[in-house]
Amino acid sequence: MTAEPRPLTTHDILAMKQAGKKIVSLTAYDVLTARLLDEVGVDLILVGDSVNQVVAGRDTTLSATLEQMIYHGQAVRRGVKHALVVIDLPFLTYQVTIESAIRNAGRALQETSAQAVKLEGGAAMAATVQALVERGIPVMGHVGLTPQSVHALGGYRVQGRGDQAAERLMRDAQALEAAGAFSIVLELVPAALATDISRALTVPTIGIGAGAGCDGQVLVLPDLLGLNEGFSPKFLRRYADLAGVIRDAVRAYAADVREGRYPAPEHGFD
Repeated sequence: MTAEPRPLTTHDILAMKQAGKKIVSLTAYDVLTARLLDEVGVDLILVGDSVNQVVAGRDTTLSATLEQMIYHGQAVRRGVKHALVVIDLPFLTYQVTIESAIRNAGRALQETSAQAVKLEGGAAMAATVQALVERGIPVMGHVGLTPQSVHALGGYRVQGRGDQAAERLMRDAQALEAAGAFSIVLELVPAALATDISRALTVPTIGIGAGAGCDGQVLVLPDLLGLNEGFSPKFLRRYADLAGVIRDAVRAYAADVREGRYPAPEHGFD
């Protein structure tokens, strides 16, 4: 009889870097896809506020709410037995005061059973990260392109180009590590800089558009599956064309209904 896989912890993610093992991460927003990701051995599942764009159709992540993230976090957690589940803290749930950050992060873990939260920002958020970690709330950091700051950054642009910008990103990552973050997402960062940051840190980096030198990689699942056809950044590799599969399946279903082939006798009840 095969034993159930042990749930991964933040310590396991840290140990993977020390052992030189690449960390596999993907987003999920529902129980069905979370169960599939967990079954095939994804290490870290992120309940990202990207749900507001790829599922809800919004232009940015800014209007995501804590209630929305908790709802999707609960669904994902029900499908996961092994992977580490991290939930995004949405805009304005942690930036206003440290007290509100503690309350909202605590609520996110309490109501979803996720094992960690993720928040955006570098040195400016170090005190908040430290306060959360001191209260037993594991934190994943996020620097480079931070989508909640898209308007301040002037759009979805590569960050860290030029010596000063690169030094600032390095300091941001080091400040998050010193504050107790167990890992840090590097988004849209030049590959050489992301490699330097990854080598300078003892905690793992998870890259998205940051090259192969990071300790792990994350992608938004609908992008990887080819469902989000209007989104095609340079860093994305599509591993399937599910949009095409869905169209073909629905066309076949519609044709069967219209021609009377479905439902067939075997689909009915006596």
